[in-house]
Amino acid sequence: MPQNIPNLLTWLRIVLIPLIVGVYYVPETMLSMENKNLAATGIFVFAAVTDWLDGYLARALNQMSPFGAFLDPVADKLMVAGALIVLLQLERVESVVALIIIGREIGISALREWMAQIGQSRSVAVALVGKVKTVVQMVAIPLLLFEDDLLGQINCRWLGTVLINVAAVLTVISMLYYLRRAFPEVVKHD
Repeated sequence: MPQNIPNLLTWLRIVLIPLIVGVYYVPETMLSMENKNLAATGIFVFAAVTDWLDGYLARALNQMSPFGAFLDPVADKLMVAGALIVLLQLERVESVVALIIIGREIGISALREWMAQIGQSRSVAVALVGKVKTVVQMVAIPLLLFEDDLLGQINCRWLGTVLINVAAVLTVISMLYYLRRAFPEVVKHD
C-alpha cells in the first residue's frame, strides 16, 4: 500500500466522513443546529477539495498508483453516501433520491470491478455524464447540509433540492450509459 501525499489526502477524506455524521450527534446544548449545519458543510467542502487536490498532486508529483486509483473513488462514494444518509435522516433529501444515487454507486462500482476482471475496464471508464453528475451532487450536498440562506440571498435548501434531483436524473442517465457500454460483454460472458 503506497503512502504518498495524494493517498494520504484520500485517507484523510475517509477519516472526515464520520465527522460529517458525528457533528449531528453533538448535543444542542453544546452546538446549535445552525452551527452543526455549518460544521458539516465545512467538513464536506474541505473533503471535496481534498478530492480534487489528491488527483492534482498525483499527476503533478507523478505519484499515481493502482492503490490510489482504487481508493479515490471508494472515498468519494463513502463521502457521498454518508452525507446522503445524514440528509435523509434530517429530512432534507427524499429517500428515492438517496436510493438512486447510492444504489447506482454500488451497482456501477460492481460493474466496473467485473469489467476489470475480464479485461474490459476501458469500456466503463468515467464518462462526461458521470463527471457532470459528480459536480452537481458535490454542489447540492453542501447546500443541503448548510440549509440556511446564503448571504441572505440564496435559499440553499431549495437550490440544493433542485440540484440533488438533477443529480439523481443524471445518475440514472449515467447508469444507463455504463450499462449500455457493458451490455455486449455481459451477453458474451453470460
